[in-house]
Amino acid sequence: MSVVRQRGALFLDEEGRQMTLRGVNLGGDCKVPYPSGGTYLPSDFGDHREVSFVGRPFPLTEADEHFRRLKHWGFNALRLLTTWEAVEHAGPGRYDESYLEYFAQVCRIAGEYGLYVFIDFHQDVWSRMTGGDGAPGWTLEAVGLDFRKFAAAGAAHVMQAVYDYDNPEERQPAYPPMSWGSNYYLPANGIMWSLFWAGELLTPDFRIDGRNVQAFLQAHYLGAMDQVARRVARLPNVLGFDTLNEPGTGWIGIPLTYRHLGPTKENPTWARVGPALSPLDSLAISRGIPTRAAHLSRNSRSGLAEPGGERVINPNGVDVWRDGGPDPFERAGAWRREGGRALALDDGFFRYAGGRRLDLSEDGFGPLFRKVGEMIRRHNPDWSVFAELDPFGQAAGRSFPQALPERSVNASHWYDVQTLFFRKFSLSRKNGAGADAVRASFVHQLGKIRDCARNFPGGAPTLIGEFGIPFDLDDGKAFAAWARGDRDGVWDDHNLALELMYDAMDELQVHSTQWNYTVSNRNSARIGDGWNQEDLSIYSQDQVDGSFGPDSGGRAMEGFCRPYARRVQGRIVAARFDRGRRHFTLDYQADPTIGAPTEIHAPRIQFPAGVAVRLEGVGARVTIDAERQTVEIAALAAGRVQVIIEAAGPAPSNGDWVEQASDVEAK
Repeated sequence: MSVVRQRGALFLDEEGRQMTLRGVNLGGDCKVPYPSGGTYLPSDFGDHREVSFVGRPFPLTEADEHFRRLKHWGFNALRLLTTWEAVEHAGPGRYDESYLEYFAQVCRIAGEYGLYVFIDFHQDVWSRMTGGDGAPGWTLEAVGLDFRKFAAAGAAHVMQAVYDYDNPEERQPAYPPMSWGSNYYLPANGIMWSLFWAGELLTPDFRIDGRNVQAFLQAHYLGAMDQVARRVARLPNVLGFDTLNEPGTGWIGIPLTYRHLGPTKENPTWARVGPALSPLDSLAISRGIPTRAAHLSRNSRSGLAEPGGERVINPNGVDVWRDGGPDPFERAGAWRREGGRALALDDGFFRYAGGRRLDLSEDGFGPLFRKVGEMIRRHNPDWSVFAELDPFGQAAGRSFPQALPERSVNASHWYDVQTLFFRKFSLSRKNGAGADAVRASFVHQLGKIRDCARNFPGGAPTLIGEFGIPFDLDDGKAFAAWARGDRDGVWDDHNLALELMYDAMDELQVHSTQWNYTVSNRNSARIGDGWNQEDLSIYSQDQVDGSFGPDSGGRAMEGFCRPYARRVQGRIVAARFDRGRRHFTLDYQADPTIGAPTEIHAPRIQFPAGVAVRLEGVGARVTIDAERQTVEIAALAAGRVQVIIEAAGPAPSNGDWVEQASDVEAK
């Protein structure tokens, strides 16, 4: 398999061809243990040290089936998920050797199917015990927290704690879809992320096993990553490692008594649904002090969170510190308990340290990103660092750290917020109506993300590490139609949404890995991707048909399975696909000193009767490989080449993909 490496703002293969990485996240249920760790099953997490993730994303006996399908759909890259918990769940320094061997095998087999991999140490809202995934449960215990009390205290919003599993209703008001993100502003997350990013500055005397809490947590996170890196270092298809999925922010930079009710000049980030708590509120709640706070609800039109009354959090006064142990922030002088209430002692506690204002990017993200780069490059000096920020902060203008590792990739995430939160897709938008207006809006949004890479050292590609759509649009309308036996038009809205997203990424020439491919996915509001009722998988067991062919199980394939230039003998100028006309155009500057041809994926699902190829520009030879769904162009001279690929004739009765041309030469 040809090695691909980052060179400035490009990915190049060994022959020097420009690569486009187009892939998928594998997969959504890698956040939870196998086989019965999904959030649709009740759990008190009492077994958190004994769980296993062997089997996520799938058992090795099923690997060929799924990798074959992904290759058939034209993907050439994977953002392969793992978690800190998967590697080190048993306790500090106790690594799961069976899982590490399994994960390395998944990476190796992916390479046999031509799939490049970058490895994502995934997290959402810190851990499963705090409503998401990522860190092992013992990290909470190590800092002195008792996660068994989080629900009673209101310190975390966890599906397993509030969902009535005996209730046949799949959607329940106690756990609304997409509500898991509220945990970022709840006490447990605030405590853990503040210690993770700035424990040395904020709580210098808080030590675990002889090290400051920040050093302790980060060393174990990086140690888990090191265990994976050493096992995949020699695999040619591994591109590098992600820094940390959508990192939480804690209270860094926030006044102790500030309650965020909506974007302000000082804090332009969006507010989140749930209680609007100041850091002091959260510390009081954690200590067992009942606290009244504004509650934010989602506006049904704008999608934004806005105040909707007040609630008392932790009315029963549950203390979540283990055995009533010390709160490190109280001990460090931020606040104290006085007469049954919380009294602020230093409103700038989380804003200033050592006489200067704290900056999350420079003081938190940057040092960790550099440590990730140093660690992984001890195993392979050519690996890339796939860097990402917290999405809400980035949308509000947060910048990447100034000092990034060389060969960093802008691996930011992007979602169409209206589609994601409301699970509806419409062409009627406030900036205009129709597909062109929506496409232009997507180009604008993604263009701002791409521009974030301008100051990366040596130049950087942009790879949208996550984007996608919920497949339960309109309350699962497509699922109900499928269950009735309908097949025509079931995925029309999904196809259109994905089409416009990929159109925008083609225009901007950014790489991408769509969220996600989940083997265990079901057409169930309760199950979905197996995690917090999300359902964004392009594959589902409920879409598997009797053919068991490569497309069996696929959802909205016409939206994501589309032509693109995988490798280019030169440098891309522009690429565009018109799905309505089945018309793909690639412009590039050919370099015949590169000794391998341009390769274009021309999927059968878009061109069922084969392709007709036209060339303009310098002379070139064209070969069509129907079996590989590939068009190859070998330039005969330097200069501009335009390749036009169109559907060739009516679909044959047997549905086979037919070669319409096998050798074409442009003059």
